[in-house]
Amino acid sequence: MTRLKTSPPMSPSTFDPDRVLSLARRTLQIEAEALLQLRDRQGEAFLAAVRLVLACSGRVAVMGMGKSGHVGRKIAATLASTGTPSLFVHPAEASHGDLGMITVADVVLAISNSGESDELMVVLPVLKRLGVPVIGMTGKLESSLAAHADVAIDSGVAEEACPLNLAPTASTTAQMALGDALAVALLDARGFREEDFARSHPGGALGRKLLTHVSDVMRSGEDVPRVLPDTGFSDLMREMSAKGLGAAAIVDARGRLLGIFTDGDLRRRIEAGVDLRAMTAGEVMSSGPRTVRDTALAAEAASLMETSKINTLLVVDAQDVLCGALNTNDLMRAKVI
Repeated sequence: MTRLKTSPPMSPSTFDPDRVLSLARRTLQIEAEALLQLRDRQGEAFLAAVRLVLACSGRVAVMGMGKSGHVGRKIAATLASTGTPSLFVHPAEASHGDLGMITVADVVLAISNSGESDELMVVLPVLKRLGVPVIGMTGKLESSLAAHADVAIDSGVAEEACPLNLAPTASTTAQMALGDALAVALLDARGFREEDFARSHPGGALGRKLLTHVSDVMRSGEDVPRVLPDTGFSDLMREMSAKGLGAAAIVDARGRLLGIFTDGDLRRRIEAGVDLRAMTAGEVMSSGPRTVRDTALAAEAASLMETSKINTLLVVDAQDVLCGALNTNDLMRAKVI
C-alpha cells in the first residue's frame, strides 16, 4: 500500500511570527484592493441583474460548485432573509433530479470564478431551453458561463491572496461581497423594513424587539395587584406582597386607573414620618402614573421604563382600563432587554 507523503507539521522552532503577520496583512490587503477594483467595475450588468430579480415571480435559485457553492449557500440565505425568496441548488445534484426544484418563474444565479465548471455547463443549456433566466457571476467574462447567461456580473480579481495563487481566497471574497451588494440593492428596491427583517428572524434579538408586544409579556388577570381607592393601608400592603410586583394599581369600580403605590412610595413616606396605618389607598397613591398600551411593542415599554427610571409599568387598554402590569424582570425573561 502506497502512503502519500505529507509535509511535516510546523514546530515551534520554525514558527516565524513576522512571516505569519506579513502573510495575514498581505492577504487582507489583496482582498481589500480586489473589492475596491470590483466596486468600480459594477455598472449596467449589475443593474440588469437587479431588474431581472425584481421582475421574478418565483425564487432565486443559486448554484455553484466547490468554494463557489459554499459562497452560494450564504448568498441564498442572505437573499431569503432580506425579502428575496431564494434557495441553493447543488449543480451536481441538479443533473440527477434536483433541477426539478427550479421552475420557469425562477431566476438562476450561477456562480463560477472560471466560468467553466463542468457541473454548471451540464445544466445551463437545459435551463435555457426551459426559458429560465440566468445571471452569471464569474471572474471571466469570456467564459462559457458568461456566454450562456442572460446577464453576466464581473467578479474577477487580479490575484488570489493564496501565496501559490491557487486556493480561492480573494475570488470568493469578491463573490460574497457581490452577493451582499445584490441583496442590499434588492431589499432597498423592495422597501424592505426592520419589521420585515424581524419576521424572518423571530428567534433573534431584533425579532424579539420588533415582534414582541406588551400583551405578550405582561402579567394579567389575578396576577396584577390592584385595589379600590377606599382600601385600607393594611389590605393594600397585603395585595402588594401577595402579587410580588413591588407596586399596586389603584383603580375605580370600572377598572380605570387612578394611581399607583410602590415600594419606593412606602419608603419615602416612612422617611417623612407619615403615619400610614389609618390611611386609604387613595390617600397614599401617586396619581398620573406612567402607563403603556397593551398593543405597544415590549421594546417601547423597556425604553419608557429606562427613561423614566422606573422598574414597574402599568398597562392599559384603549379605554384606560387597567389590563396588565410588567417590570424589568418580565422583560428580561422575554429577552427584550
